[in-house]
Amino acid sequence: MRRPLDFLRRLRWAEDCGLPSQQNPRYGWLSGLSLAVVVALTASALAGEPEPAGLATTSRTDLTPKDLARVIAITRPTKDFSKPEQFEPMQGGAGTSRKGANKDAFSQSSANITFEEEGIFKLGNALFRKNWVSSPSSTQASDGLGPLFNERACQNCHLKDGRGHPPEADSGTTSMFLRLARQASTEEEKAALAARKVLNFPDPVYGSQLQDLAVPGLRGEGRMRVDYQEQKVTLPDGTVVSLRKPSYSVDDLANGPLDPQTTLSPRMTPPMIGLGLVEQIAPADILTHADPDDRNSDGISGRPNIVRDGQSGELTLGRFGWKAQTPSIRQQAADAFAGDIGISTPEVPNHWGDCTAAEKACLAMPNGTQERLGPVEAPSPVMDLVTFYSQNLAVPARRDLDKPDVLAGKKLFYDMGCISCHTPKFVTRRGTPNKAQAFQLIWPYSDFLLHDMGPGLADGQAVGEATGSEWRTPPLWGIGLTQTVNGNSFFLHDGRARTLTEAVLWHGGEGQKARDRFAAADAADRDALVKFLESL
Repeated sequence: MRRPLDFLRRLRWAEDCGLPSQQNPRYGWLSGLSLAVVVALTASALAGEPEPAGLATTSRTDLTPKDLARVIAITRPTKDFSKPEQFEPMQGGAGTSRKGANKDAFSQSSANITFEEEGIFKLGNALFRKNWVSSPSSTQASDGLGPLFNERACQNCHLKDGRGHPPEADSGTTSMFLRLARQASTEEEKAALAARKVLNFPDPVYGSQLQDLAVPGLRGEGRMRVDYQEQKVTLPDGTVVSLRKPSYSVDDLANGPLDPQTTLSPRMTPPMIGLGLVEQIAPADILTHADPDDRNSDGISGRPNIVRDGQSGELTLGRFGWKAQTPSIRQQAADAFAGDIGISTPEVPNHWGDCTAAEKACLAMPNGTQERLGPVEAPSPVMDLVTFYSQNLAVPARRDLDKPDVLAGKKLFYDMGCISCHTPKFVTRRGTPNKAQAFQLIWPYSDFLLHDMGPGLADGQAVGEATGSEWRTPPLWGIGLTQTVNGNSFFLHDGRARTLTEAVLWHGGEGQKARDRFAAADAADRDALVKFLESL
């Protein structure tokens, strides 16, 4: 039987749409200086470093000069805040979902996929929701869980395809977990890091992720503990905002203490929407915004996390994960299968998930491989379907974007310098595997680069090129529907922020200037900026 994505390549494709005609006088102009700046910045983004294979850092090779001019013109930040921009409601391009701002707003398929592809999407959705069970079992196709794990299904962490939440009361740690990592301790390990063969090193006993659950007959590794300290912040106008500062530890460790060098990094699951579009942003367009030496002296030094592709072995651009450590959706799905559920895939063929050599009882448990299904528990057809589903979760349409307070908030967002990291617009590549993501004008409000966010948000854990105080700029599309979809409003990498105001006030480091401008604004302006964010 053909693999699903091989079949999809033979299907008819949706028509291109999303970009204005060059004849439109509003978008049909381009100065030679702008093009020169783009080329210069992309060429210097990795100055002093050998250019990684597979990274087009000098220019977009998928566009004609005419198309490149259109792309540069339409992605230039607006200076007109009197009305919404053309195409702004469709923040996910032609694939934007218009099916309503309800609890299912993040679970809709891309609006521009074909009827046949919609069937593939639904099959992927079924696997995304599937509960895996421990081996051996009578279900066969569903066994292989664990032996150590954090959840039994992808959907149980990515709640309604949205963001997770920190543990509260007796709710457990579902949808948030602790990454475990240490820096290199030997010359051999340092050499592996320098060659980008690894991102960091796991705890010698508990591995790279704390798993609090286990199959029958085994004990979970431990339990995350979060303690909060409320910190009062008084803004210049007298408004008092309480921020909660978390501290993390592990209780009930099953196999003795963690290594003294092991760091704990809490990670809350992010929304799944728009991932396929992010995957198809040209590397050159992301690297254009990189300024690791802050040559323009604006205090913003975004830089890429260059990682090694797990399949090809080539160096490439990391664009997924809280530290931009993952280059593709398929790799992200394989890592989650192994680390979160304990399921082996062709990409990560670890039948015992994250179990280490020190966890002998875990390695002694049966796995779910079956001869008729191949050498792994989730074979390629499963990965094809889950990847396609993840690539085609639609971004919802904007709401209220023509209201005066939203337009005023948008202007403040730009004027305060927020777009220095939260880049409003991109146009995806021409030559994409699926035409649904090709040449789309999208509005993620992210540059997908690493930024030092200061000591307040630092986790102390290095991941590849990312230091212990650097985080990837998260996309903002859909952020205003968090309460609607997930029933809560927890933001940032560990959910410490309970409101968007708190999230802004936690910004430090490269975000400090924008944060201070927000704090110094009057209450009406702060409310307007939040209204703008809620419209995304």
